[in-house]
Amino acid sequence: MYTFRYQVESIDGDYANLKRIDVEEEGVKLVARALLPPEITEGTKLLYEMMQYTVIKDE
Repeated sequence: MYTFRYQVESIDGDYANLKRIDVEEEGVKLVARALLPPEITEGTKLLYEMMQYTVIKDE
């Protein structure tokens, strides 16, 4: 199974723009907020694995 790390770059209504932080990649990924944890804000770090997003606590 694949695991990816993202950071919330911006929130625009019902969507959030996510940027990969585990590898260098251009652009952002537009994701419906319904698929994300409700407590996200700009700057929140997320882990995507097994088709789910979870908040990464400060390491």
